[in-house]
Amino acid sequence: MFKGSAHLGPEEHGRMIEAIGGSYNAYTTDDVTVFYETIPSNYLERVLWMEADRQGSLNVDEANFKSEREVVKEERRLRVDNRPYGLIQEDLYAAAFTVHGYHHTTIGSMDDLNKATVADVQDFFHTFYRPNNATLVIAGDFGAAEALAWTRKYFDGIPRSAGAIPRLTAQEPPQTEERVVNKAYSNTPLPAVVEGYKVPPAYSVDSYPLDLAANILARGESSLLHQKLVYEDRIALQSAGFGRFTEDANLFWAFAIMNQGHTAEEGEKAINAVLDKLKTKPLDEKELAKAKNQTISELILGRQTNEDKATAIADAAVIGKDPNLVNTQLERYLKVTSADIERAAREYFVQQHATVLLVSQQQPSK
Repeated sequence: MFKGSAHLGPEEHGRMIEAIGGSYNAYTTDDVTVFYETIPSNYLERVLWMEADRQGSLNVDEANFKSEREVVKEERRLRVDNRPYGLIQEDLYAAAFTVHGYHHTTIGSMDDLNKATVADVQDFFHTFYRPNNATLVIAGDFGAAEALAWTRKYFDGIPRSAGAIPRLTAQEPPQTEERVVNKAYSNTPLPAVVEGYKVPPAYSVDSYPLDLAANILARGESSLLHQKLVYEDRIALQSAGFGRFTEDANLFWAFAIMNQGHTAEEGEKAINAVLDKLKTKPLDEKELAKAKNQTISELILGRQTNEDKATAIADAAVIGKDPNLVNTQLERYLKVTSADIERAAREYFVQQHATVLLVSQQQPSK
């Protein structure tokens, strides 16, 4: 998307943003691809024109395709193939999801990249990169009526997708038994364990107590997992836990890298003991207050800039299907009680809903 269009040459889009003192980037997640720019407000019309130009006339030719494919391959090598424990997400999701699109990680495989053709990319672009499949959020110092008029002026003439936009509709069947995967990688210096529990989508009622539970379990050195596995028992070098809350049900991760001489199985047992405690023992109100304070801080500090505000609104609009959710998130977190977290832990941290990845230390070849 930065390689040129009908009225902009290769990389000219980015250079024009930088020339006016702005910044830009793009990223892809499980559910969306996002392009964003932060600019002086008096350049808003120009940037809307630039966005419409590449959405309507991107240059997807063989040279650009081959160049960018190599960039993505190198990104995969850097972030996945050559990174210690870089393959665990790919292997965990391949086992946890059988029919849903989350079975495949966003970066794709080298085989997929090698088999792709420029025609594939052109078809994808003309299907999905259309105004009728985009959500545009503008935040900052501007006149709303004028911005809307400019948006219509530049985007209305771009053709819609031909036919209905295809959607992945496969529903992941309920998981009824624990799935255990054993792996050994050449670039993992210590054993590790990852437990993935199926959790509901973002903005669902139970996503809020589960998100707070993640803070209590794994946020900082005073968290339950760190205190038990790293500080008290000293069986783990590192622990982590977080919920991946996306458009559809995803996974809650509990993760530990073991100390030398301790196995992944020990880590699994220790993590389960901490999770069981969360299900059965009343939560210390100080722990809940700390988790809420952390969330308040994240929401306030995470919405200071216009870019932050636009990102939050876009996520609520696209993933939550309601932009006004951005104004009710904090209230939903603050309403969570200790009983809510205990109930959510009992409901979702269940072994028959878990996929467990046990990573053993690969022995050096003789």
